[in-house]
Amino acid sequence: MKECNRESGLNIQIIFDEPKCFDSIMARYGKFSRVENYIALVGKKGIELEEKTGYYGEKLVLKAQELGLNTCWVAMTHGKSTAKIEKGEKQVCIIALGYGAVQGTAHKNKPVEQLCNCAEVMPDWFSKGMEAVLLAPTAMNQQKFYFILENERVFARAEKGFYTKIDLGIVKYHFEAAAGRKVE
Repeated sequence: MKECNRESGLNIQIIFDEPKCFDSIMARYGKFSRVENYIALVGKKGIELEEKTGYYGEKLVLKAQELGLNTCWVAMTHGKSTAKIEKGEKQVCIIALGYGAVQGTAHKNKPVEQLCNCAEVMPDWFSKGMEAVLLAPTAMNQQKFYFILENERVFARAEKGFYTKIDLGIVKYHFEAAAGRKVE
């Protein structure tokens, strides 16, 4: 987490043994129970904040999963967190952290042809990146992003909608981790 904060300039915080954040009507609506640990994604207000929190938050999500923990991105179905939010900062969302009752559920995917401009013949590295993108979580499974391969460079953009900038950060991290190439 320290590395993510140092690289990004974010103020990501991990909160342990704090059950009140998930002891609300909204948390029950989100089907959360016995959640006491979470990661608060906090940073300086600005146009890059949401995408940056998605990118670095997903880096932490994948590390937690690698360590055998379960995670879940949570935007609205939680109560008040105890994260320390400084002047000029904002908490974008949180990530529930712990041992889940289930290992998660598969989500529906759009066909890869609808998510990138490289439907017919794509280089292996790009194909690997797009495979990883299809595994990435997105808010309400919307997959409102688009990848473009142009002259060996990769670009990605988000469509309009709720949480699409966070989702863009998440899918960019997945692509880069699998393809070994930077997304602009």
